[in-house]
Amino acid sequence: MPVFPSPVQTSSIVTRLRTAGCVFAEDEAALLVSSAATPGDLDVMVARRVAGEPLEHVLGWAEFCGLRVSVEPGVFVPRPRTEFLIDQAITLARPVRGTPVVLDMCCGTGAMGAAVAAGLERIELHAADLAPAAVRCARRNLPGARVYEGDLYEPLPRALRRRVDILIASPPYVPSESVPLLPAEARLHEPLMALDGGHDGLDVVRRLIAGAPGWLASGGHLLVETSERQAAATAEAVSAAGLTVRVATCDELDATAVIGTAPAPAR
Repeated sequence: MPVFPSPVQTSSIVTRLRTAGCVFAEDEAALLVSSAATPGDLDVMVARRVAGEPLEHVLGWAEFCGLRVSVEPGVFVPRPRTEFLIDQAITLARPVRGTPVVLDMCCGTGAMGAAVAAGLERIELHAADLAPAAVRCARRNLPGARVYEGDLYEPLPRALRRRVDILIASPPYVPSESVPLLPAEARLHEPLMALDGGHDGLDVVRRLIAGAPGWLASGGHLLVETSERQAAATAEAVSAAGLTVRVATCDELDATAVIGTAPAPAR
């Protein structure tokens, strides 16, 4: 029986991807071939990728912290840099007595919540996002969690107030004027609300931070992903919210996380 795809067909796919600007054309070709059920499926998938659609949207999944996370068109693709924030969150959650309560805010696919859950023995996980497509993805990726649809804290149950031990968020933080400079994959295929953070990129970030103290448990932690350039302003907002603040960075991943901690009860 003929081998599908043949070496010649595979080489042609690699050439098409490389011509379209895919830096890792060989790796992408292998993923597309392994994911396609039929020759027709493969042709469609390659055409979508050559047209500039994100590889993760074409495949229907993204790899994040060693997990395969469901992704669909129109949903923000989790970034490798965010794995640094996850490491910080797991480290802070492990000393929590009992079952840590974790809230994945602006959750997108729910990848962050899924990764934190995978790193802990037990967890009570909640997640929220404004976009219906993101909520659909998150509910697939977080079958044991409660996923809410709405603007930041608005859809959360009141019973969750002052119970959250770890609040993680990768909100939109790209300044509006910088959105046109983003790679076409993001600019054309990911939702604008997941990218555009307003004039200085911190419109949603500030709202997120201002509301956090009402949901954090005593000694609970807020972890917000941002850029190195915006870290000082983000940290200032965290401090103004009454939280003890520190900034953590990872040069290898080009990642920055601003971490705020709620006051713990006096002993």
